[in-house]
Amino acid sequence: MRRHAILVIAVAATLAANTACMQMQPASQTQPTNAAVVETDEHVATIAALKPPKRQRPVIAVLGQNAGTETTDYLVPYGVLKQSGLADVWALATEPGPLKLHPALVIQPQATTAGFDARYPDGADYVIVPAMHHPDDALVLAWIKAQAAKGATIVGVCSGAKVLSNAGLLRDRAATGHWYDLDKLRRDNPSMRWVRDRRYVADRGVVTTTGITASVPVSLAIVEAIGGSAPAATLARELGAASWDEGHDSDAFQIDGRHIWTAAGNTLAFWNQTIGIPVKDGVDEIALALTADAYSRTYRSRVVTIADHQQALTTRRGLRLVPDRAAKDAHTNVVLAPVTGERPAQALDAALDDIAVRYGERTAAFVALQSEYKRPRASTGAR
Repeated sequence: MRRHAILVIAVAATLAANTACMQMQPASQTQPTNAAVVETDEHVATIAALKPPKRQRPVIAVLGQNAGTETTDYLVPYGVLKQSGLADVWALATEPGPLKLHPALVIQPQATTAGFDARYPDGADYVIVPAMHHPDDALVLAWIKAQAAKGATIVGVCSGAKVLSNAGLLRDRAATGHWYDLDKLRRDNPSMRWVRDRRYVADRGVVTTTGITASVPVSLAIVEAIGGSAPAATLARELGAASWDEGHDSDAFQIDGRHIWTAAGNTLAFWNQTIGIPVKDGVDEIALALTADAYSRTYRSRVVTIADHQQALTTRRGLRLVPDRAAKDAHTNVVLAPVTGERPAQALDAALDDIAVRYGERTAAFVALQSEYKRPRASTGAR
């Protein structure tokens, strides 16, 4: 236990040091004059930069590493873009076999990268690159470089920017990234121009975003680029997304002593919970991803999916999800209500409110910080 405590405190101190370094760095030369407002001309230019590079009906590849691809980065863009009906969307893995997402959920990918290449030798129109446990994986980097060379627009979601960095795609480009990654991204790419106060940035076929909650806005921006503002607005209403413009508040996401002690205290807590999420055919993968991701980031709980059996089931938008446990053998501390497909983008708010009640407002705030999400309200039951 003592070694565990020392490790937690050391990691927390490193987080604080890295964040301090980011705060001391000069503002980007591309910083908008008024960071609170995205002018119409700017948004129009961004959407123009996101236009499909090849096909009238684009082909979109969502790339996954079989062990350790971030849950929300992968499933949310897939779900949003698939629901738009404006593109052919493929959920890929680098190797055959299941895709074990992190921090939760297991799916059966629709194809491998090799199978996709055989079907689309000219490459994709867009490649979605989530955060990965091994951002320097040679197979991943080679495939992304090959897709970029074929003219695909490469979209790094959240810490997927680290993968793009390792592929050499951030050099001499305007870009952003998750707040925790920015110091290293700028150090590894001295010619990269960080754009603050923007949750996604497009520059010559390369797109980067801030935290995982930028996955809905950037996906809606791609929908707008493909089909126009009307389909994007309709889809945003269906999803429960308030907006999808580029606006962001970079200064709102900084780690401080409260977050450090919350992380350390929750990690060392004597009692941690296993949270069960019931799933069945038709489960909404966007709501499921946001819910599972949030509860997995409390440092007090882990998430498992529960079904009547452990055979793969089909999600709302056609993915094959492998439940973690059968209901009769679940052995969980808490079973949540099934997630709803109504306005699934709002699932994170509901999860954070419940986390605040269960574990306290500081834990909910720590989860939101990890997600780079500014909560629109605080839980009334928080402590």
